[in-house]
Amino acid sequence: MIENLDPNLPAIEMLLAENIRVKPESISSVKPLRIALLNLMPIKHTTECDFIRLLTNSSLPIELTLLHIKEHVSKNTPMEHIERFYKSFEEVEQETFDGLIVTGAPLEHLPFEEVNYWPQIEKIFNWARSNVNSTIYICWAAQAALYHFYGVEKRVLKSKLFGIFDHTVNIHNHPIVAGFDDKFSAPHSRYTEIKHKEIASIKGLKIIAESDKAGVYIIEDGKHKEIFVTGHSEYAPLTLHEEYQRDLAKFLPIDIPCNYYPNNDMTKAPIVTWRGHANLLFGNWINNYVNK
Repeated sequence: MIENLDPNLPAIEMLLAENIRVKPESISSVKPLRIALLNLMPIKHTTECDFIRLLTNSSLPIELTLLHIKEHVSKNTPMEHIERFYKSFEEVEQETFDGLIVTGAPLEHLPFEEVNYWPQIEKIFNWARSNVNSTIYICWAAQAALYHFYGVEKRVLKSKLFGIFDHTVNIHNHPIVAGFDDKFSAPHSRYTEIKHKEIASIKGLKIIAESDKAGVYIIEDGKHKEIFVTGHSEYAPLTLHEEYQRDLAKFLPIDIPCNYYPNNDMTKAPIVTWRGHANLLFGNWINNYVNK
C-alpha cells in the first residue's frame, strides 16, 4: 500500500478502474518504506501505473517519490504533470531512501556517453550506493548501470527482441526469486543485449535467472544490494500491443511479438503469463532488500 500519493495523480484513477486499491483506507502506524521511482520513460503516466500497480501489492506501507531529471525535457508528457507530481534529483539529493527503481528508456541506439543526461545518470547511480538501501534497475537502466559500474558493453541485436519469453531460475534458494517456478515468463522489448560470459566473469555479480532466447534476465550485486532486470516484468497486458502498433505506424522493421497473441492473431487479446512472477519479483525485492 502507498500512503502519500497525490489524489490527483492520473495513475490513481486508472488503477482504481482495475479494482486495485491504491491507497489504504487508514494510515498505518508502521513507518513507511521510502521508495523513489526515477522515471526515464517517455509517457510518464503509463510507467507510473506499471510500478504503482506492483508496489500496492506489498503489505508494508510505502511512501513513493516520483523523480525526473531536470536537464531533460520530456516530449511526450506535459511539463505541468512533471512539475506537479515529480521532484528533481537535486531536491532529494541530501535525503536517504529505502529503495530506488530506475526505469528503462528508449535510448538503446545511442552510446551511453552520448545520452544528453548521462553525467546526471552517473551521478544518481553513485548517489544511490550511499543513499539508498537497495536499487532495482530495469532494461536500459540495467544495461547502463552495469556499464557504469563494471564496464559491461551492450551489444546490438540483429533484430528487436520483442515478446514474451520463457526463463529459468539458476539459483533456486535466492531471495529475489523466492516462490518462483522453475520456468517463468517475462516480457522483453529491446534492441541490445549483454552477454552471459561477460557478466559471469565479474566477481560479485550473480546471474539469478536467464532465458535461452532472451539471455540473462535477473542479475544481483549482493554487496551493494542491487538488482538488474533486463526485461519488463512491470508491463501491463496491452503494452507490447501498443508498442507493436506504434512501430507499424512508423513503418519500422518489427516482427509480431513472440508468444503474445493467441495463434499470432493480433485481433485477439494477448495471453498474459507474466504478472504473477512480476508481483513475486517486486514483493521479494521489497521484503528482502528494501525492508532491511
